[in-house]
Amino acid sequence: MTTPGGYTRAEHMAWCKQRALEYVNRGDLQNALASMGSDLRKHPDTDTRTATVLLGTEGLRCVMAGDTGGMRRLIEGFN
Repeated sequence: MTTPGGYTRAEHMAWCKQRALEYVNRGDLQNALASMGSDLRKHPDTDTRTATVLLGTEGLRCVMAGDTGGMRRLIEGFN
C-alpha cells in the first residue's frame, strides 16, 4: 500500500529504522526507542498497538540494561 505521502510500508519502516539507529550509534538508547515508537505511528500500516507494545517491552529492557547491541538488533529486525 502506498500512503497519500507516497511511502510504502517498507519505505516507511526503513526510514523509522534509519532514524532510530542514528540514536543507537550515539549511544542514546532512550531516544532510539522513542524515535522508533513515534515514527511507527506516522504510517497507517505500522501504527498498531501490537507493534508499539512489542517494541516498548523489549526496547525498555534494552534501555534499562544499557544494551546497545540488543537495541540495534531489535530495531534492525523489527517488522
